Amino acid sequence: MLQALRRPSGFYKRLFLLALPLMLQNLITTSLGFVDTFMVGLVGDAELSAVTAANAPIFLIQVMIFGLMSSLTVLVSQYWGKGDPDAINRTMGAALYTGLAISGVAALVLFLFPTQVLSLVTSNAFLVELGAPYLRIVGVSYVCNAVSSVYVSMQRSTENPMFGTMVFGASMLLNTLLNYILIFGKLGAPRLGIVGAALATLTSRIVELAIVMIYASINRRIPLNVAGLLRPGRDTVTIFFKNAAPILVNETLWGLGTTMMTIIMGHMLISADMLAAYAIMGNIDKFTTVSCFGLAGATAVIVGKHIGEGSEREEIYSLSQCLLLVAFLLGLGLSVVLAAALPLFFVPVLYPLFSLSETATRAAVFLCIAYIVTLPLKSYDISNITGVLRAGGDAAMASMIDLAPLWLVAVPLAALTGWVLDAPLILVCFSIYAENFIKMPLGILRLRSRKWIHDLTRRDNP
Repeated sequence: MLQALRRPSGFYKRLFLLALPLMLQNLITTSLGFVDTFMVGLVGDAELSAVTAANAPIFLIQVMIFGLMSSLTVLVSQYWGKGDPDAINRTMGAALYTGLAISGVAALVLFLFPTQVLSLVTSNAFLVELGAPYLRIVGVSYVCNAVSSVYVSMQRSTENPMFGTMVFGASMLLNTLLNYILIFGKLGAPRLGIVGAALATLTSRIVELAIVMIYASINRRIPLNVAGLLRPGRDTVTIFFKNAAPILVNETLWGLGTTMMTIIMGHMLISADMLAAYAIMGNIDKFTTVSCFGLAGATAVIVGKHIGEGSEREEIYSLSQCLLLVAFLLGLGLSVVLAAALPLFFVPVLYPLFSLSETATRAAVFLCIAYIVTLPLKSYDISNITGVLRAGGDAAMASMIDLAPLWLVAVPLAALTGWVLDAPLILVCFSIYAENFIKMPLGILRLRSRKWIHDLTRRDNP
């Protein structure tokens, strides 16, 4: 198996140079959410739980935008391999229309009905009242984020990942500064608490979009073709939606499944404690998997480009084996780091910062233990599903592998242990991450079949 790691000279250097900026970009994007959670958590435990509940529907928007970016990456990387900038512009136009439709509808619903949406997440009326203003404002910010994410994804897919790192880096710094000012009422500003965090996020997203628009207007690496953007053409739209539809459905249903976990915890007897613990574990997860998603993004670009260049199927399969083995080893290394951090840093330092109750602290520890056990599997799954299979145009099967273990195993187990059986907390926590034990074997079987390798840019491709 380790023989798959033997690659031509310079391969790992190129992989590192492509993956590292994506890791930094993911780290910066994740930091935006963590800054909100951390600073709001300093205001109070109830405020932290309210933001956690509010972020459940926001998370759905995020995963749909991620699905849109994944769809764009698949096609753009293949067109990049063919050297076709006009097709890249038309594909980006189709993605922009889709992104604006998704984010616009979501923003409207969250702005008009924040209380009703939050009531679906938690039965705690106080948390609903606290979180509704945050949800209303942050929802609007994703209209800007959808547009900027499409352009950043195009640059990333054409092997220019540093642009996204710079854009989201500037956005993160601004968001952090505004959070400090508006949440705590510094520099003469009013103390706005949760509302201040939402306004900081909205402002940073607006600035992020402005930077993207200025760069796009002067960049000549992939010159903008306005006609292609505004009128992508029937063929391009058909090809885009043939690939994007299963990915968007995948991300939406996956997001709903993940949101169901929040709903299950939000209706447990210890709902406030579980939501607070899950918020902290969620941020640890995001910071840990930035490298996994960075590697997966690089995998999608590399595999997609090789397919676009017309490489042999066995060469593409061997390349994918290597990249997925790297992903598993990465997850294993991260698990070792977290296993050391739990007793040395999380329990004595991190958890006390949030003033967690004894029950919430115990829940946070158990969630972390379950996460450590499943992380190597999760890292493999991320690169296989969002990197290899999607880059090969196998979006429908990738969706089945991603969704079936979540909806048929993890969600029912979490509901059964958390609601019906009132099982020990450690079993509830392992149930939340149970999907990873099923996904990896299914993914390996599909990888070995070679049936996932398709050139989506060919007109005669089925």
